[in-house]
Amino acid sequence: MADRTRPLVKEEIVTYAYLLLYVALSSGQIFFNKWVLSSKEINFPYPLGLTLLHMVFSTVLCFVLTKVLKIMKVDEGMNMDIYVTSVMPIGATFAMTLWLGNTAYLYISVAFAQMLKAIMPVAVFVLGVAAGLEVMSCRMLLIMSMISFGVLVASYGEIDISWIGVVYQMAGVVGEALRLIFVEIFVKRKGLKLNPISVLYYVSPCSALCLIIPWIFLEKPKMEVYGSWHFPPVVLILNCLCTFSLNLSVFLVIKHTSALTIRVAGVVKDWVVVLLSALLFADTKLTIINLFGYGIAIAGVAAYNNHKLKKEGSEGSSDESRDVQSVPMATSSASK
Repeated sequence: MADRTRPLVKEEIVTYAYLLLYVALSSGQIFFNKWVLSSKEINFPYPLGLTLLHMVFSTVLCFVLTKVLKIMKVDEGMNMDIYVTSVMPIGATFAMTLWLGNTAYLYISVAFAQMLKAIMPVAVFVLGVAAGLEVMSCRMLLIMSMISFGVLVASYGEIDISWIGVVYQMAGVVGEALRLIFVEIFVKRKGLKLNPISVLYYVSPCSALCLIIPWIFLEKPKMEVYGSWHFPPVVLILNCLCTFSLNLSVFLVIKHTSALTIRVAGVVKDWVVVLLSALLFADTKLTIINLFGYGIAIAGVAAYNNHKLKKEGSEGSSDESRDVQSVPMATSSASK
Protein backbone atom coordinates (compact mmCIF):
# COMPACT_ATOMS: atom_id res chain seq x y z
CA MET A 1 0.00 0.00 0.00
CA ALA A 2 2.82 2.37 0.86
CA ASP A 3 4.48 1.67 -2.47
CA ARG A 4 1.24 2.55 -4.29
CA THR A 5 0.54 5.78 -2.46
CA ARG A 6 4.09 7.13 -2.69
CA PRO A 7 3.93 7.87 -6.47
CA LEU A 8 0.50 9.49 -6.05
CA VAL A 9 1.74 11.74 -3.25
CA LYS A 10 4.80 12.63 -5.29
CA GLU A 11 2.62 13.47 -8.31
CA GLU A 12 0.37 15.70 -6.18
CA ILE A 13 3.38 17.51 -4.74
CA VAL A 14 4.76 18.13 -8.24
CA THR A 15 1.36 19.39 -9.44
CA TYR A 16 0.99 21.84 -6.55
CA ALA A 17 4.58 22.94 -7.05
CA TYR A 18 3.81 23.83 -10.69
CA LEU A 19 0.64 25.66 -9.62
CA LEU A 20 2.53 27.68 -7.01
CA LEU A 21 5.23 28.43 -9.57
CA TYR A 22 2.61 29.71 -12.02
CA VAL A 23 0.88 31.89 -9.40
CA ALA A 24 4.22 33.30 -8.19
CA LEU A 25 5.55 34.02 -11.69
CA SER A 26 2.28 35.47 -12.96
CA SER A 27 1.83 37.75 -9.95
CA GLY A 28 5.50 38.69 -9.93
CA GLN A 29 5.48 39.56 -13.63
CA ILE A 30 2.50 41.89 -13.19
CA PHE A 31 4.21 43.72 -10.33
CA PHE A 32 7.53 43.74 -12.19
CA ASN A 33 6.00 45.31 -15.31
CA LYS A 34 4.12 47.88 -13.25
CA TRP A 35 7.34 48.83 -11.46
CA VAL A 36 9.32 49.12 -14.70
CA LEU A 37 6.65 51.28 -16.34
CA SER A 38 6.03 53.60 -13.40
CA SER A 39 9.30 53.58 -11.43
CA LYS A 40 11.00 56.96 -11.19
CA GLU A 41 14.34 55.17 -11.03
CA ILE A 42 13.96 53.53 -14.44
CA ASN A 43 11.47 55.99 -15.95
CA PHE A 44 10.52 53.70 -18.84
CA PRO A 45 6.86 54.56 -19.59
CA TYR A 46 6.86 52.73 -22.91
CA PRO A 47 4.57 49.65 -22.65
CA LEU A 48 4.77 48.93 -26.37
CA GLY A 49 8.56 48.96 -26.27
CA LEU A 50 8.59 46.77 -23.15
CA THR A 51 6.30 44.20 -24.75
CA LEU A 52 8.44 44.24 -27.91
CA LEU A 53 11.55 43.55 -25.81
CA HIS A 54 9.79 40.56 -24.24
CA MET A 55 8.90 39.06 -27.61
CA VAL A 56 12.36 39.65 -29.11
CA PHE A 57 13.99 38.09 -26.04
CA SER A 58 11.66 35.08 -26.26
CA THR A 59 12.44 34.68 -29.98
CA VAL A 60 16.19 34.78 -29.45
CA LEU A 61 16.14 32.48 -26.42
CA CYS A 62 13.96 29.90 -28.19
CA PHE A 63 16.34 29.92 -31.16
CA VAL A 64 19.37 29.46 -28.91
CA LEU A 65 17.77 26.63 -26.92
CA THR A 66 16.51 24.72 -29.97
CA LYS A 67 18.93 25.45 -32.81
CA VAL A 68 22.23 26.39 -31.15
CA LEU A 69 22.40 24.46 -27.88
CA LYS A 70 19.82 21.90 -29.08
CA ILE A 71 18.70 21.11 -25.55
CA MET A 72 15.03 21.43 -26.56
CA LYS A 73 13.22 20.16 -29.63
CA VAL A 74 10.79 21.95 -31.93
CA ASP A 75 7.93 19.83 -33.23
CA GLU A 76 7.89 19.20 -36.95
CA GLY A 77 4.90 19.66 -39.22
CA MET A 78 4.73 23.44 -39.47
CA ASN A 79 4.32 24.79 -43.00
CA MET A 80 3.67 28.20 -44.55
CA ASP A 81 -0.08 27.63 -44.89
CA ILE A 82 -0.50 26.72 -41.21
CA TYR A 83 1.77 29.57 -40.13
CA VAL A 84 -0.12 32.21 -42.14
CA THR A 85 -3.64 30.99 -41.36
CA SER A 86 -3.12 29.91 -37.74
CA VAL A 87 0.02 31.28 -36.12
CA MET A 88 -0.10 34.82 -37.47
CA PRO A 89 -3.66 35.69 -36.27
CA ILE A 90 -2.86 34.22 -32.86
CA GLY A 91 0.49 36.00 -32.65
CA ALA A 92 -1.11 39.31 -33.64
CA THR A 93 -3.87 39.10 -31.02
CA PHE A 94 -1.36 37.91 -28.42
CA ALA A 95 0.78 40.99 -29.11
CA MET A 96 -2.31 43.20 -28.96
CA THR A 97 -3.33 41.77 -25.59
CA LEU A 98 0.10 42.25 -23.98
CA TRP A 99 0.60 45.74 -25.40
CA LEU A 100 -2.80 47.12 -24.36
CA GLY A 101 -2.72 45.38 -20.98
CA ASN A 102 0.68 46.87 -20.13
CA THR A 103 -0.45 50.31 -21.34
CA ALA A 104 -3.39 50.21 -18.94
CA TYR A 105 -0.95 50.12 -16.00
CA LEU A 106 0.08 53.69 -16.83
CA TYR A 107 -3.43 54.92 -16.04
CA ILE A 108 -5.05 52.56 -13.53
CA SER A 109 -3.90 50.56 -10.53
CA VAL A 110 -2.87 46.91 -10.76
CA ALA A 111 -5.79 45.88 -8.53
CA PHE A 112 -8.40 47.66 -10.65
CA ALA A 113 -6.87 46.21 -13.84
CA GLN A 114 -7.27 42.69 -12.40
CA MET A 115 -10.88 43.44 -11.50
CA LEU A 116 -11.62 44.50 -15.06
CA LYS A 117 -10.01 41.30 -16.36
CA ALA A 118 -12.79 39.33 -14.66
CA ILE A 119 -14.99 40.32 -17.62
CA MET A 120 -12.93 37.99 -19.84
CA PRO A 121 -15.45 35.07 -19.88
CA VAL A 122 -18.14 37.47 -21.05
CA ALA A 123 -16.02 38.69 -23.98
CA VAL A 124 -15.06 35.12 -24.92
CA PHE A 125 -18.67 33.93 -24.74
CA VAL A 126 -20.09 36.84 -26.76
CA LEU A 127 -17.48 36.43 -29.50
CA GLY A 128 -17.98 32.67 -29.36
CA VAL A 129 -21.71 33.08 -29.96
CA ALA A 130 -21.00 35.46 -32.85
CA ALA A 131 -18.58 32.92 -34.37
CA GLY A 132 -20.98 30.02 -33.87
CA LEU A 133 -18.78 28.31 -31.28
CA GLU A 134 -21.06 28.87 -28.28
CA VAL A 135 -24.82 28.53 -27.82
CA MET A 136 -26.83 31.08 -25.88
CA SER A 137 -28.77 29.63 -22.97
CA CYS A 138 -30.59 30.97 -19.92
CA ARG A 139 -27.90 29.57 -17.63
CA MET A 140 -25.04 31.19 -19.54
CA LEU A 141 -26.97 34.47 -19.80
CA LEU A 142 -27.35 34.45 -16.02
CA ILE A 143 -23.65 33.75 -15.49
CA MET A 144 -22.57 36.46 -17.94
CA SER A 145 -24.94 38.95 -16.31
CA MET A 146 -23.53 38.07 -12.88
CA ILE A 147 -19.94 38.68 -14.00
CA SER A 148 -20.84 41.92 -15.77
CA PHE A 149 -22.75 43.21 -12.76
CA GLY A 150 -19.84 42.39 -10.44
CA VAL A 151 -17.33 44.22 -12.64
CA LEU A 152 -19.72 47.18 -12.90
CA VAL A 153 -20.02 47.37 -9.10
CA ALA A 154 -16.24 47.08 -8.68
CA SER A 155 -15.76 49.91 -11.18
CA TYR A 156 -18.32 52.05 -9.37
CA GLY A 157 -16.32 51.60 -6.17
CA GLU A 158 -13.06 52.78 -7.79
CA ILE A 159 -12.00 56.10 -6.25
CA ASP A 160 -9.60 57.43 -8.89
CA ILE A 161 -10.98 55.95 -12.10
CA SER A 162 -9.27 56.73 -15.40
CA TRP A 163 -11.46 56.00 -18.38
CA ILE A 164 -8.44 55.94 -20.68
CA GLY A 165 -6.99 53.11 -18.61
CA VAL A 166 -10.35 51.33 -18.61
CA VAL A 167 -10.53 51.54 -22.42
CA TYR A 168 -6.99 50.15 -22.78
CA GLN A 169 -7.71 47.30 -20.35
CA MET A 170 -11.02 46.38 -21.97
CA ALA A 171 -9.40 46.49 -25.43
CA GLY A 172 -6.77 44.08 -24.10
CA VAL A 173 -9.55 41.80 -22.87
CA VAL A 174 -11.12 41.84 -26.33
CA GLY A 175 -7.72 41.00 -27.84
CA GLU A 176 -7.34 38.01 -25.52
CA ALA A 177 -10.89 36.87 -26.28
CA LEU A 178 -10.15 37.06 -30.01
CA ARG A 179 -6.98 35.03 -29.49
CA LEU A 180 -8.93 32.29 -27.72
CA ILE A 181 -11.51 32.27 -30.50
CA PHE A 182 -8.74 31.95 -33.08
CA VAL A 183 -7.32 29.03 -31.08
CA GLU A 184 -10.68 27.30 -31.34
CA ILE A 185 -11.20 28.04 -35.03
CA PHE A 186 -7.69 27.74 -36.47
CA VAL A 187 -5.95 25.31 -34.13
CA LYS A 188 -8.23 22.95 -32.24
CA ARG A 189 -10.36 22.16 -35.27
CA LYS A 190 -7.21 21.28 -37.22
CA GLY A 191 -5.95 19.12 -34.35
CA LEU A 192 -2.64 20.97 -34.36
CA LYS A 193 -0.70 20.44 -31.14
CA LEU A 194 2.83 21.47 -30.23
CA ASN A 195 5.02 21.25 -27.15
CA PRO A 196 5.56 24.40 -25.02
CA ILE A 197 8.86 25.49 -26.53
CA SER A 198 7.45 25.03 -30.05
CA VAL A 199 4.57 27.39 -29.27
CA LEU A 200 6.95 30.12 -28.14
CA TYR A 201 9.31 29.38 -31.04
CA TYR A 202 6.60 29.99 -33.64
CA VAL A 203 4.41 32.65 -31.96
CA SER A 204 7.07 34.98 -30.50
CA PRO A 205 8.60 36.14 -33.83
CA CYS A 206 5.15 36.84 -35.24
CA SER A 207 4.16 38.84 -32.16
CA ALA A 208 7.44 40.79 -32.29
CA LEU A 209 6.83 41.67 -35.95
CA CYS A 210 3.31 42.86 -35.15
CA LEU A 211 4.66 45.06 -32.35
CA ILE A 212 7.66 46.61 -34.07
CA ILE A 213 5.59 48.39 -36.74
CA PRO A 214 3.40 50.42 -34.32
CA TRP A 215 6.45 50.93 -32.06
CA ILE A 216 8.32 52.70 -34.88
CA PHE A 217 5.48 55.18 -35.32
CA LEU A 218 4.11 55.55 -31.78
CA GLU A 219 6.93 55.22 -29.25
CA LYS A 220 10.26 55.40 -31.06
CA PRO A 221 9.96 59.17 -31.74
CA LYS A 222 9.09 59.82 -28.08
CA MET A 223 12.02 57.75 -26.84
CA GLU A 224 14.39 59.68 -29.11
CA VAL A 225 13.04 63.08 -28.03
CA TYR A 226 12.84 62.58 -24.28
CA GLY A 227 15.54 59.95 -23.84
CA SER A 228 15.66 60.42 -20.08
CA TRP A 229 15.06 56.77 -19.30
CA HIS A 230 17.66 54.34 -18.04
CA PHE A 231 16.98 50.60 -18.27
CA PRO A 232 19.74 48.71 -16.38
CA PRO A 233 20.73 45.60 -18.38
CA VAL A 234 20.32 43.33 -15.35
CA VAL A 235 16.77 44.54 -14.74
CA LEU A 236 15.96 44.21 -18.45
CA ILE A 237 17.21 40.62 -18.64
CA LEU A 238 15.42 39.62 -15.44
CA ASN A 239 12.16 41.17 -16.63
CA CYS A 240 12.32 39.39 -20.00
CA LEU A 241 13.38 36.11 -18.39
CA CYS A 242 10.46 36.30 -15.98
CA THR A 243 8.06 36.66 -18.92
CA PHE A 244 9.63 33.71 -20.73
CA SER A 245 9.48 31.56 -17.58
CA LEU A 246 5.84 32.50 -17.04
CA ASN A 247 4.87 31.29 -20.51
CA LEU A 248 6.64 27.97 -19.97
CA SER A 249 5.05 27.53 -16.53
CA VAL A 250 1.61 27.83 -18.13
CA PHE A 251 2.32 24.85 -20.35
CA LEU A 252 3.78 22.83 -17.50
CA VAL A 253 0.59 23.33 -15.48
CA ILE A 254 -1.62 22.42 -18.44
CA LYS A 255 0.47 19.34 -19.21
CA HIS A 256 0.30 18.05 -15.63
CA THR A 257 -3.31 19.08 -14.95
CA SER A 258 -5.67 20.73 -17.44
CA ALA A 259 -6.58 24.05 -19.01
CA LEU A 260 -9.41 24.38 -16.51
CA THR A 261 -7.01 23.99 -13.59
CA ILE A 262 -4.96 26.94 -14.77
CA ARG A 263 -8.12 29.01 -15.09
CA VAL A 264 -8.94 28.22 -11.46
CA ALA A 265 -5.34 28.99 -10.47
CA GLY A 266 -5.72 32.26 -12.36
CA VAL A 267 -8.63 33.21 -10.10
CA VAL A 268 -6.45 32.60 -7.04
CA LYS A 269 -3.65 34.60 -8.66
CA ASP A 270 -6.00 37.52 -9.32
CA TRP A 271 -6.97 37.71 -5.66
CA VAL A 272 -3.30 37.56 -4.65
CA VAL A 273 -2.50 40.40 -7.05
CA VAL A 274 -5.43 42.53 -5.90
CA LEU A 275 -4.59 42.22 -2.22
CA LEU A 276 -0.80 42.49 -2.54
CA SER A 277 -0.98 45.49 -4.86
CA ALA A 278 -2.71 47.42 -2.07
CA LEU A 279 0.43 46.92 0.02
CA LEU A 280 3.03 47.46 -2.71
CA PHE A 281 1.70 50.41 -4.73
CA ALA A 282 0.58 53.79 -3.48
CA ASP A 283 -1.94 54.23 -6.32
CA THR A 284 -4.00 51.25 -5.12
CA LYS A 285 -6.87 52.20 -2.83
CA LEU A 286 -9.34 49.38 -2.30
CA THR A 287 -12.86 50.07 -1.09
CA ILE A 288 -15.58 47.80 0.27
CA ILE A 289 -17.57 48.34 -2.94
CA ASN A 290 -14.49 47.33 -4.97
CA LEU A 291 -14.09 44.04 -3.13
CA PHE A 292 -17.84 43.34 -3.00
CA GLY A 293 -18.23 43.80 -6.75
CA TYR A 294 -15.11 41.78 -7.48
CA GLY A 295 -16.39 38.99 -5.24
CA ILE A 296 -19.61 38.84 -7.29
CA ALA A 297 -17.63 38.75 -10.52
CA ILE A 298 -15.35 35.98 -9.25
CA ALA A 299 -18.39 33.95 -8.18
CA GLY A 300 -19.64 34.27 -11.75
CA VAL A 301 -16.25 33.22 -13.10
CA ALA A 302 -16.32 30.17 -10.81
CA ALA A 303 -19.76 29.26 -12.18
CA TYR A 304 -18.42 29.67 -15.72
CA ASN A 305 -15.43 27.42 -14.99
CA ASN A 306 -17.76 24.81 -13.52
CA HIS A 307 -19.89 24.95 -16.66
CA LYS A 308 -16.81 24.51 -18.87
CA LEU A 309 -15.65 21.57 -16.72
CA LYS A 310 -18.92 19.75 -17.25
CA LYS A 311 -18.84 20.54 -20.96
CA GLU A 312 -15.28 19.26 -21.35
CA GLY A 313 -16.12 16.17 -19.31
CA SER A 314 -19.07 15.36 -21.58
CA GLU A 315 -16.78 15.41 -24.62
CA GLY A 316 -14.94 12.36 -23.24
CA SER A 317 -11.48 11.77 -21.91
CA SER A 318 -10.12 9.68 -24.80
CA ASP A 319 -8.56 12.67 -26.63
CA GLU A 320 -6.99 13.96 -23.44
CA SER A 321 -5.28 10.66 -22.65
CA ARG A 322 -4.06 10.34 -26.22
CA ASP A 323 -2.56 13.85 -26.39
CA VAL A 324 -1.16 14.10 -22.88
CA GLN A 325 2.30 15.00 -24.21
CA SER A 326 1.10 18.01 -26.24
CA VAL A 327 -0.67 21.29 -25.59
CA PRO A 328 -2.81 23.44 -27.91
CA MET A 329 -0.58 25.69 -29.94
CA ALA A 330 -1.74 29.07 -28.77
CA THR A 331 -2.38 28.66 -25.12
CA SER A 332 0.77 30.71 -24.69
CA SER A 333 -1.36 33.33 -23.50
CA ALA A 334 -1.47 32.26 -20.60
CA SER A 335 0.33 34.62 -20.37
CA LYS A 336 -0.96 36.15 -18.56
